Formats: sequence, structure tokens, C-alpha cells
Amino acid sequence: MKYIAVIVGLFFFSCQSQGNSNSPNREEPVKEAGFQELDTATLAGGCFWCIEAAFEQIQGVEEAVSGYAGGDKSTADYALVSSGNTGHAEAVQVYYDPSVIDYETILEIFFTAHDPTQLNRQGPDVGPQYRSEIFFHNDEQRKLAEAKMEELAPDFSKPIVTKLSKLDAFYMAEEYHQDYEEKHPNNGYILNVSKPKIEKVAKKFKDRLKKN
Repeated sequence: MKYIAVIVGLFFFSCQSQGNSNSPNREEPVKEAGFQELDTATLAGGCFWCIEAAFEQIQGVEEAVSGYAGGDKSTADYALVSSGNTGHAEAVQVYYDPSVIDYETILEIFFTAHDPTQLNRQGPDVGPQYRSEIFFHNDEQRKLAEAKMEELAPDFSKPIVTKLSKLDAFYMAEEYHQDYEEKHPNNGYILNVSKPKIEKVAKKFKDRLKKN
């Protein structure tokens, strides 16, 4: 991703950062980046650092942007969302080339990158802002998501609790959250929480990884 990172501290046991409180950009980043010809998926699966990095290694994914979606407030930033009181989830918008990868495969990667049976948490990250949720952009995405959840349900020992909602608004997260895994590969949280998820996706979808 092509954003300037601001180095911040990180509590080891959770996806929480200290420091810069830059307001997020409320314009969809696709408009700035010139990706109008790409399709978009908006997904929440716990800490957005993990989900963003899991997708950015995949062929056909041109960009993955960390942000906030699903809230009942007309604005979102990290401090507000971290309170758990705005209704927003940490989410990622995935901009992908549908001639290379389809929405169904995007969903399969999503369900590999997190545990969709955990309610309002992912591992050490607890709260409704870390919930599992698919924000569909149109009716076709809704139908595909419903079908994919039904298809994958037998693969899990517990029921899938992933929510399915129409996307209302997406707020791009502060710059220091973008490309966090790439910028901070030796961070404790990245090594112990993010990396195993990213590697799990890489192993399962090895034929879809970008070439170095």
C-alpha cells in the first residue's frame, strides 16, 4: 500500500496502538487511488492489521485498506471505535481485479484468515469492534456470502457467527494503521497474532500468492 506510516507503540496482547490520533479520511480511498475498474469487498474479522496483510499477498488484490464500518455514528476514528460504543467494526476494504480473483475466493480467504465462530472477539482482541462481519455492496454479494457461509459451516466445530450487513459507510483508518504488518514485522503482536493468520492463508492459497 502507498501510504506514509507513522510509527506508534503497540500493547503486546491486543491490536491497540498508542499515539497519533490523525482523523481518518472519509473519502473512499479507491477514488484517490484510481481503482475505479476494480471490485470491492468490505470485511471485518478482528484486528484489521491481520486481515489487510493476509489479502495483500494475494494475486488480483490491488489494494487492501484498513478502516471502520458498520457503526451507528456519522464518524469514526480509532479512539472512538476502540471504546466499543460506536457500533463500528475494524474492517478492511479489498480492491480486487475480478478477472483474476472472484468474490467467492475473497470470502474463502476471509474465512481462513480469522475464526468466524468467535462472537465479538478474535483471540486476545475483545469487543464488538473485533466482530466477524461481511458488509455486502450489492444483492449479488449478499447471496454469494450467504451461500459461502452455508457451504463452509461444516468445516467448523462451532456455528459461524459472522454478521451479514449492507455497507452504509466505510471510514479509512489513520495512516499509521495502513501497512502495519509490513512496516512493523518484528512487533510482538504481529509476530504472535498476525503472522500465524497470514501464514495460514499463504499455505492454503499458495497458488494464488503474488510473485516476488
